[in-house]
Amino acid sequence: MARNRGLMSEQLKYEIARELGVDHIVATEGWGGVSSRDCGRVVAKAIEIAEKSLARQM
Repeated sequence: MARNRGLMSEQLKYEIARELGVDHIVATEGWGGVSSRDCGRVVAKAIEIAEKSLARQM
């Protein structure tokens, strides 16, 4: 079974990367160059945004 990819838009990922200061790494090395710690920070920020969005919908 194929993995479901693309749950988070590329635009959102780049916006979060820019906010966290790792956009230069993504631009020069791609997402593979971003450290695990920074990827975790991107995911945590995306979760925070999603939770806020859900709270506004309720």
